Amino acid sequence: MQSKILLVEDDIALADSIINGFTNAGYSIFHTSDGNTGYEIASQSEFDIMILDLMLPGMNGLDIIQNLRKNKIGISILVLSAKISTGDRVKGLQTGSDDYLVKPFEFSELLARVQALIRRSSKDTVLEPTSLQVHDLYIDLIKRKVRRGTHIIDLRPKEYELLEYLMRNSGRIISRNMIIENVWDFNFDPMTNIVESKICLLRDKIDKEFPDKLIHTIRGVGYVIEKK
Repeated sequence: MQSKILLVEDDIALADSIINGFTNAGYSIFHTSDGNTGYEIASQSEFDIMILDLMLPGMNGLDIIQNLRKNKIGISILVLSAKISTGDRVKGLQTGSDDYLVKPFEFSELLARVQALIRRSSKDTVLEPTSLQVHDLYIDLIKRKVRRGTHIIDLRPKEYELLEYLMRNSGRIISRNMIIENVWDFNFDPMTNIVESKICLLRDKIDKEFPDKLIHTIRGVGYVIEKK
């Protein structure tokens, strides 16, 4: 099914560029430049995602987000804004948006972020498991607890997210770029060694004290979690 995008942006030249890009990529996109109209459409229509400017005539972007979330409208929201400070980004995300992209930007990055949000939204509609297991390693997804056999394993938040991602893809080779995209974000410096560092920390906690090693490096390709 073709994904439907609602664009609320009052910069007409930018809006035309975005519309052309998504149309060429095979998406259905509807545009309005007015905040009040954007809010009404988002409230009443079935769109997969809304791309939203913050500075709009009528209702501003933050008020749109707040009102949608207050009324439990679950549309995914990607904010476009010229505001670049960390505080502005945090405010946009805390209000209820799902992602935040600073102007100016490359269309390829906007497309990638929209695709990621649509994938995430489609996964949310499927009944999610409450636990994951690889051999004797268990994750309780509700309580965010990890144990191996009877041994409780204490993980920091990012370690937990990395382990959960690996276990959701158990038996599948996961590349470094896939980890960065799904555990960190698109703004993360791809040259950093943070992935390798977190994998080492996970190995110390998950594998070091156990005879069966579960986290394996596939040299030049990525990582896989499984019992070999």
